[in-house]
Amino acid sequence: MHVLFVHKEFPGHFGHIARYLAGRHGIECTFVYNSLPLRFESHLPPGSDERIRLIPYKSRGANRDTHFCNQHLEISLWHSQAVYETMKARPQIQPDVVVGHSGFGTALFLTDLYRCPLVVHCEYFEQPGRPRLFSRPEFPPDEADLLRARAQNAANLLSLQACTAAFSPTQWQRSLFPAEYQYKIATIFDGIDTEFWHHRSVPRRVGNLSISPETRIVTYCSYGLEAARGFDIFMKVAKRICDARADVLFVVIGADRAYYGADRRYIHENTFYRHVLAQDQYDLSRFIFTGHILESELVEIFSLSDLHIYLTVPFVLSWSMLDALACGCTVLGSETAPVEEFIRHEQNGLLAGFDDVEGLTQQALRVLDDPKEFRPLGRAGVQLIEEKYSLARTAPQLLDLLQRALHGR
Repeated sequence: MHVLFVHKEFPGHFGHIARYLAGRHGIECTFVYNSLPLRFESHLPPGSDERIRLIPYKSRGANRDTHFCNQHLEISLWHSQAVYETMKARPQIQPDVVVGHSGFGTALFLTDLYRCPLVVHCEYFEQPGRPRLFSRPEFPPDEADLLRARAQNAANLLSLQACTAAFSPTQWQRSLFPAEYQYKIATIFDGIDTEFWHHRSVPRRVGNLSISPETRIVTYCSYGLEAARGFDIFMKVAKRICDARADVLFVVIGADRAYYGADRRYIHENTFYRHVLAQDQYDLSRFIFTGHILESELVEIFSLSDLHIYLTVPFVLSWSMLDALACGCTVLGSETAPVEEFIRHEQNGLLAGFDDVEGLTQQALRVLDDPKEFRPLGRAGVQLIEEKYSLARTAPQLLDLLQRALHGR
């Protein structure tokens, strides 16, 4: 079997899957991408990526005259055309199945180039009239947001109409997609590489800072320090923890920018991070803000963590929460649908309301009073990942889906 993966970025959602299928199952994999992240590393031994054919493409975006509701679709179509032209120029490449992202729509035109199945990753379907990234009452949508939410799903719908089969990482994400397409969509999580994401015995150090054995370490990780991931709520909880205990260090991983939502619309500072710090008096000597870091650094930080706090509005679940579970962290998460699909309170983690600052603080202080008492929750989290969400469990499920699509089953 030859699988052609298409994504705006390598490795994106598919890089680790392509490596696994190529390295463990000997499947020929081609990956078509538009860009590489600024900081990228492979978890696998040198030479592993040589089993995957990498093909870059170049695309343009929307222009200033594009209707504001149509910008996402126009960008998707320019990407899809660029992918089409790139692969048309390589007639020697003839995949058996194409895998793309339904929301990005980048593989859409390949259905007119190849006589093979298209399988799409269904990440998120916007709910018309109530965009979930504006589900916080203090950051309400405006009229343009409501209109844009109705049009935002155009690429999703075109992809679902064109595809042979689809998969969504969680049951909650799958449930957002229209009922008439549910029969096409399997629930298959992206997969956590547990050969990489596991607890390590590492020095008690973050960057150049050595940390004493008596210091409790609380971690928070988000791609961006933003409202959708509750950065402001985390900082309120952290301040209360600081007031209660003098032995806690907070390690905050994430970029000083918002990737989801329209945070800057509601603030006077340049970034939501700066806005949050301006709202109260924080002892910043108790915090390490790392910015974006390599995953090899993140796995070591998770291995030091006494408590990992993960907050999100009802939206796409961050891989970082499952990475933390795989590393044996005691995870305190928000009681929102995507989190509750994985964490059971007092069984493999802890839960409290997304905006329940007092409840989150009390749960955190319970753990920090005696981290060893809560380590069984961390071990249960490791077991959950290994049994249900590790790449070794999920990649064969995806491979079976691809084979059934290929053979019309």
